[in-house]
Formats: sequence, C-alpha cells, structure tokens
Amino acid sequence: MPNKVFINRRDFIKTISTVGTGLAIGFYLPFKNNLQAAESKSTIEFIPNIWVSVNPDNQVTLTVSEAEMGQGVWTSLPMIVAEEMELDWTKVKVVQAPVDEYYFGKYDMGTGGSASVRTSWEKLRNAGAVAKDMLLEAAASQLSVAKNECIADKGYIIHQPSGKKLSYGELTQTAASIEIPSTVNLKDPNKFSIIGTDLLRTDTLLKVNGTAQYAMDVDLPGMVYASIVRCPYFGGNIKTINDTDARNVDGILDIFKIETGIAVVGESTWAMLQGRKKLKITWDRGSNKYPDNESIYELFKKRSRKRGAKGRNEGNVKKALKNADRVIEAVYEVPFQAHATMEPMNCVVDYQSDHCQIWAPTQSPKNAQKRVSEMTGFPMDKVKINVTFLGGGFGRRAFNDFVDEGVEVSMKLKKPVKLIWTREDDMQHDFYRPASRHLLKAGLMNDGQSLAWSHSVVAPSILFGQMFKYPIPFKDKLDVVALAGAKEIAYEIPNIRVDYKSANTDIPIGWWRSVYDSQNAYANECFIDELAHTLKTDPVEYRLQLLKKSSRHTTVLKRAAKESDWGKPLKNNHYHGVSCHASFGTYVAQVAEVSVNNEGNVHVHRVVCAVDCGQAVSPINIRAQMEGSIVYGLSATLNGEITIKNGAVEQSNFHDFQVLRMDQMPTIDVHIIKSLEPPSGIGEPGLPPIAPAVANAIFSATGKRIRKLPIKAEDFLA
Repeated sequence: MPNKVFINRRDFIKTISTVGTGLAIGFYLPFKNNLQAAESKSTIEFIPNIWVSVNPDNQVTLTVSEAEMGQGVWTSLPMIVAEEMELDWTKVKVVQAPVDEYYFGKYDMGTGGSASVRTSWEKLRNAGAVAKDMLLEAAASQLSVAKNECIADKGYIIHQPSGKKLSYGELTQTAASIEIPSTVNLKDPNKFSIIGTDLLRTDTLLKVNGTAQYAMDVDLPGMVYASIVRCPYFGGNIKTINDTDARNVDGILDIFKIETGIAVVGESTWAMLQGRKKLKITWDRGSNKYPDNESIYELFKKRSRKRGAKGRNEGNVKKALKNADRVIEAVYEVPFQAHATMEPMNCVVDYQSDHCQIWAPTQSPKNAQKRVSEMTGFPMDKVKINVTFLGGGFGRRAFNDFVDEGVEVSMKLKKPVKLIWTREDDMQHDFYRPASRHLLKAGLMNDGQSLAWSHSVVAPSILFGQMFKYPIPFKDKLDVVALAGAKEIAYEIPNIRVDYKSANTDIPIGWWRSVYDSQNAYANECFIDELAHTLKTDPVEYRLQLLKKSSRHTTVLKRAAKESDWGKPLKNNHYHGVSCHASFGTYVAQVAEVSVNNEGNVHVHRVVCAVDCGQAVSPINIRAQMEGSIVYGLSATLNGEITIKNGAVEQSNFHDFQVLRMDQMPTIDVHIIKSLEPPSGIGEPGLPPIAPAVANAIFSATGKRIRKLPIKAEDFLA
C-alpha cells in the first residue's frame, strides 16, 4: 500500500523554469536547513542543496552535495530519488553540487560519519515523490484527463485508459507552473524496482575511461608545482636553512617560508622534488618534550589511575564486583594509525586579485571555502571550491590543511599552483587515529551469571584535544565520541560502568574510519570472549545469552555463525573467531577463519560478514563497503601502526606502514539482512568487528590472548 506523507512546502522552493524550458525542483536537507536565509532571496535566485532537474530531451540531472570518495554516494542517493520518480536509470545524470551558500546556507556540506544515505533517506524520497506528483498533475492537465487515471513509468506519464503517454521532458513547462503538493504517496517498498538492485555505479565509466576528474588531473595555463618541507618533529620549527644547491636545480622557480614549512616551487613535479632533496635544513624542536611510544603509553597508565568522566553508570559495579565469585581483568592497547589514502593530499589553487578558485579532494568543502575567505579577505562568493573525486578519505580529508598551504603559495606567487604531498609527507604529517588504553573488569558467578562490567577508556580526545582548541579546558569533561561503541555496549549485564580518561599528547589526531569504534569494539569483543572462555561457554552462545533484548544484534550474529559453519570441524589447523558490533546505526557480526604457523605467521583465510543496515539501497555497494572496511581493518590488525620516536613519526611509506598484501587477502562473504528499517551507515561499520574476530580466532588456535595491536608473533609465541 502507498504511504501517504504530508509535505512541508517550506522545505521546497517553488518550482522554477531553468534556462531553456526545463523543470527544476529544489529542497532542503533536514540537517542543513536555513530557511530564513533562503527567504531573503528570490525563488528564482535560490538554488537548494540537492535538486532534481528535467530537460525537454528527457534528461534528468540529480545534483549531489556529498563528495564521492569511492563509497558510492553518487549512485545510492540518486537511486532513492529515481525510485520515487519512476525514472529511467539510463537517463539519469549525476553532477557535483557547487560549494555555494545558496545550496547549503551557513552549514558545511561535509561528507563523513557514514551519514549520506541515512540522513537523506526521508527527504530524498519525499523530493522524488513531489516531483512525480507534479508531473502527474501536468500530464492530466495536458491530456485533459483525471490524474488518478495516470501512472508514472520509466520517465513517462501514461494515461492508462487510452494508452497515451508523455515523457517527463514534454511536461516540464506545465509542471513548472504547478504548486508544490501538500501530500504525496510514497512508493510501497515491496514494489521497489531500483532500490535494492545492483545497478552500475554512475562514476564507474568515468573512472574507467579516464574522464573522472581528480585534483591531480587539473592543468591550468601558467601553472607551477609546489611541495612543502615540514618539520619532522611535532611542535618544532626551522632553525637554519641553506637553499643554495636547491635553487641551482634546473626548473626551480622559488623557495620561501610559509606557515607550515618551506615551499619549493618548480616548473614541473620532477624539478620541484629534485630541488626539495637539495635543501639543507636544521630543525629547532621547540617546546616539544620529545614524545615517544614509551612515554605516551606511560602517560596512559598514569592517567588510568585518575578519576574519569562517567559515560554510563547502571547499578552498582563496585558492589557487584565485590560479590562476584570471580573477577576478570584485562588491559587492551591500540596504536596510532595513519589514514594512508591511496591519493596523497593535493590541490590546485588559482589566486587572482579579486577571486580565488580551488580544485580539491575535500570532505569538508564549505569549511575550506570559509578558511580561504579568511586567508584572502575575499567574500565567500569570490571563493570557488570545485570538489573533485577523492582517492580515499577515511576522515583525513575532513581537514583542509593542504588547501591552506596551496592558497598561501598561490597568494605569494600570484599564479596558479598545483600543491602535491609525497607519500612520506602524508605518512608523517597526518591527523592520526588516537592511540588508546582500555581497562576492563567483569564480575562473574560460578553459575554463569554475569554481574558486572567495567570499561575505562584512556585516550587523547579529538573533540577537546589540541587540534580543535575548544575554549573550555578538557580535564575530566566527557568526550562521548571517545566512548563510541563502549558506552552503547548491548550486552545485558545488570551493573555497567563506562568512563573516559583524557590523555592528550602532542601528536595531531583526527577522524579515522569508524573513529573510536575501531578501538572500543576491539577491547569489548575480545574481553567478552575472555568471559565466555572463563565460563566454559561457546563464544556465540554466550553473546546470544546476553543479547536477548537486541534482536538486530542477535540476527546478524546468528546469520554469521550459520554461514561460517560455526561449531563444525574446520580443515587442518584452521580456527574460528567471532565478534559483533553496532556503529552508525548498523549491526555487523563477523566470523574470521584463521591459521597460525610455527613461526607465528597469521593468515586470515575467510571472513563471513552479516550486516543489517536497514533498507539496502544498493546491495552491490554495501558488499563493496563491507569488503573495503574488512581489508582496511585487517591492515591495521596485522600490519599497520604509527610509532613515535624522539618526537617524530618513524614510518614513512608502505614498506614500513604495510597495508594488506594480495597474498594476505581472505575470501570475504557478505550477507545482507533483509529489512524495511530506514537505511543506516555503511562506509565504516564493517571495520570494528574484524580485529577482535581475528584476535579471538588466534586464541582458539594458540591459547594466547592478543591484547595489543597490531598482532605480532612475539605477543603469543612467548
């Protein structure tokens, strides 16, 4: 049955005729609404953040505000609108929205937090339904028939009694004069023909034929190339510089200081890089206390003995632990992590006397526009940000430090500049995932009852750390983001305490795929396995006992166990490990099949993943995101870590910060739970369960607990 919804006409702009005779329908997204600002503009001038336009040739263009960084947002969002509009998918064109206040008001058009589909679902469906309703009204008017005798089908309105039909393109002028409806009927999900199907991604052909534009593809007349040499020590600065040899390199145009380091400018990338190698620099480490891994983890230990901010406090944990037959304790640690996007940071900046235009792979373009406006003194409408395709984001490109650098260089030179980071720059000047320490305690009874759960998270704060510089001192203020996945633990234990203890360092930190869920899930799911083993209970069964009120957790856990043949004998020396975690509104369970040889080499042969993300908009994309998250997570589990020595990052490239190699790649089976719940996040939730699933499998294989990442042979062979 169709679902009738009431439409707030204030959410839509009046339909307008586009240049030519087309139809455009604009609307606001709920978390980017700025109606007051919009009402100060005429309807003709105002263009909203995402809109639908239909041309007389029946070409439908859907403008998307979110950046495409491989997550498939250019496909999933248009699918929602296309479903409700009954579009011919082959006639759908997707374009990137410009960064303009008319689109986004005062809000950032950021892409991250696995939010694109889950925060736009309702509005996009409503927008498609509104457009379809107006086209139906237009067709009824042009054909002089009753509206209820007409249906929409693949870009046409068909009058059923007569068989007459009009294309959407033929209806644009009439539809543009029709008032926004007050109610519309949403399509019955059981009749979806686009949503839930494996459609070809709209960006695939562009990337195959080379027409997709990344910032590195931009080439402007008179453009020069720049690279920045930055101090390798956190908090350090330039002490002395000798650039004589560098300036003698053929093709070097200029060398000068900027805020973050020394800019080397050349006629080509090659010249710029060769000149950079010739610089002779000594560095002043400044006030930096030369942090290293040892001192950082000592800080974590010291801070763990202090009182923390309570994130969850149910029952009486202290009393329950005292009354328990057994108290189990464990400490888990995870390191700093680099984002290691396949495309290093880069941008093209063209600064002119009265405007500035930028091409950048950014997750936060509105913030970039605001920052450039501040740097140049230009009003916002004189700063144009062209969002290119992103070669991976993972939260790194929420920071626009590379754009700032490009602007500063272009302002100095008064000419267009392509700023390029090397892989080494990217690895050693990242905003790293915070390292953390986790103290867990549980109280158990001999009859198998779980009485108490305590989890103290010790970690630097992204929200209140040095990078965001909140005016309120952090101290014991609760950072709820740092407790993501810890505070919301779903296991039904009568006494639960979760707290957070800040331990900020000089190491710059930022969002990393799944953020703190990647760490908290590791500690939670490994420790719950420890409790199951202590109680001599099957790890899956123990979780199910504690998840009786969480049907979605239970569903994915049972599905992963079934599809992996959990509990059945495996081939020689293969072992299973399981984990289950919810993040960004999505429930994921994974079973890892692992072997460990005599040298301590770990091989993950297979990962079975069950995911409940609500309504599956694009199943092929969901499977791809789960696979990508697992690979990304396995890289951090088996290989990757950022270590600090004498105030600097030790790693520099993929030889010492290894990502998953081809011979390490497991078979991945993804099983999507059918659901009519609204869609939830998908870009990140597949990552948190993989590390604990592998660690738990290693315990099954060796009898040794892995309480520190990445997994190293010496940790369980001793």
